[in-house]
Amino acid sequence: MSPNVSRLSRHTAGIVAAAVALALAGCAQAAPDVTVDRASGAVTQALQRLDQVQALADPAAYEGPTTASIPDADIDPIDLTSTQVLPATVTSRERNGDIEVTVEDTSRVIAMDISGSIAGTVYGLGFGDTLVARDVSTEFPSAVNLPIATAASHTINPEAVLEFNPTVVITDGSIGPSDSFQQLRDAGITVVYVDNDPSFAGAQEMARQVGAVFGADDAGEALAQRIGAEVAEVQAQIDEIAPADADRLRIAFLYLRGGSGVYYLFGDESGADQLIDALGGVDAGGDAGIEGMMPLTDEAMLAADPDVIMVMSHGLESVGGVDGLLAAKPAIALTSAGQHRRFVEMADGDILSFGPRSAQIVGALARAIYAPDSE
Repeated sequence: MSPNVSRLSRHTAGIVAAAVALALAGCAQAAPDVTVDRASGAVTQALQRLDQVQALADPAAYEGPTTASIPDADIDPIDLTSTQVLPATVTSRERNGDIEVTVEDTSRVIAMDISGSIAGTVYGLGFGDTLVARDVSTEFPSAVNLPIATAASHTINPEAVLEFNPTVVITDGSIGPSDSFQQLRDAGITVVYVDNDPSFAGAQEMARQVGAVFGADDAGEALAQRIGAEVAEVQAQIDEIAPADADRLRIAFLYLRGGSGVYYLFGDESGADQLIDALGGVDAGGDAGIEGMMPLTDEAMLAADPDVIMVMSHGLESVGGVDGLLAAKPAIALTSAGQHRRFVEMADGDILSFGPRSAQIVGALARAIYAPDSE
């Protein structure tokens, strides 16, 4: 990866990390359409393909909120028996410059970041059984019973982490403080920083980097290729049902935490723009000139004038639902989305979690936007 790409990855990951921190301070190509019974291995058809559903004739005119959900919220590891080659020398993407780190033992791993994407990648690579603890954002079924190693504010206590006796800690700089990770190193724990850019390409690159930590480059590349193929497939399906050209929906992403008075509009290089582009929409925030994220103002909301507003489920709940949001921010009621109450909510741990489930997340959002009444 070039230095420029690395810097961009840290910048965009920081945008999402800052937003979540604000809140807490106050498969095959057909994967989106099937579920797998983990006990029997049986594959069952869960949903119609997106390009086979009865899409709305005018999705901008649809009335009322919808919920996007993934039928099978778990993560399927790649179908590959990976051979680990350890020790492995990898590049740790440090804030003050990359350094070389040697990984000798991956028997007890803690993977932590602000979105749960690194732990999800470990599971996707087939090394989920090495994880001994999780961060608070890692909530997919296979990991939910692991003990939590991070505090509610996404900070870490070195002493608490050391109680799990990890051999490797993998992180991305989105949680801290950084001094805590240095204390882990001083205690003899191998710490590796990976890039975690909130994008589909970033999810692929993270798969490669985490695979390298395990001394399994082949697994990393296989997962990266699967993520890319699944996203491409679901985007092709969306292209069949999404309005084209001038009729593309204007979609905005709002980050909400009512208890802390946090109302943010996301734009370019926020991660939300990647989702909106994949959904065949126009990033209303970016189109209104928003870079990253900014506190929501009446002027920005009216300039964005979205047809659809995407939100995190707990965020919407924290402001009193749709009614509470419209009462708190009357300018939203003047937009097309506000007039039609056109909000699409998704679980906080899913909607901006780029990783092995990227295609499933995009597919679920597309269904909620373009075919909310489909099964």
